[in-house]
Amino acid sequence: MTITLSGLHYYPVKSLRGLSPASHPVTRLGLAHDRRWMLVDANGRFLTQREHHGLAVVSTRIDGERLRIEAPGRTPLELPLAGPEGPEVVVRVWSDQVTARDAGDEAAAWLSGLLGVAARLVYFPDDGSRQVDMDFARAGDQTAFSDGFPFLLISEASLADLNARLATPVPMRRFRPNLVVSGCKAFDEDRWRRIRIGAVELRVVKPCSRCVITTLDPETAERGAEPLKTLATYRRRDKRICFGQNLIHDGTGELRLGDRVEVLEAAAD
Repeated sequence: MTITLSGLHYYPVKSLRGLSPASHPVTRLGLAHDRRWMLVDANGRFLTQREHHGLAVVSTRIDGERLRIEAPGRTPLELPLAGPEGPEVVVRVWSDQVTARDAGDEAAAWLSGLLGVAARLVYFPDDGSRQVDMDFARAGDQTAFSDGFPFLLISEASLADLNARLATPVPMRRFRPNLVVSGCKAFDEDRWRRIRIGAVELRVVKPCSRCVITTLDPETAERGAEPLKTLATYRRRDKRICFGQNLIHDGTGELRLGDRVEVLEAAAD
């Protein structure tokens, strides 16, 4: 059985639509440009689709050295991909306090008008630091504005298993993975402990617990009961609904669609 990388996704702005290249570099923080930008409220707390469902239809695009944010019926917002030169601010992602750079009043006005609440846009700088949860990581493991880990992996077979149980199938993008793999059995990724994709080694450290974002239609932002309702019947772990695995990378490199996925270490069946 040959397992390959069949999907590669990164999300320049946390909780906005992502991009799906054929190849992409891995940096010390994860995939290049992945969740380096984030929306925050007036108190510096992160804002996501959990509270603002309409973010599901806001898209991102990279044109050269510019980041472009596009929303239906609004003039696009353009920003320097390398980040703003604004003042340092302290923001919060869950319980983590992170030093970021403010993107300025123009971006704040654009986003506040979009959400209908006071909001600002912040950037995780190249030299920024956010230690991954030491319950699952090693000292020095870093991530930017992800919920907690630099990578999320899901197999195509796991999604197919879920969709076979649903009245209406859901696309992989509902789950916002970074890495999608094909060629394995459903939920094989639950057993993996260490893998290599191309030249990049990754540790599989924690099942991903799923939230309301998975119930939002990525085309319309409308909310339903699925797939959480069905996942709860067979994917509940320690009172959480899990689908996909969080990973931490060891080293940098380039990932390409079609790269072989080697399972270096796995739990016994």
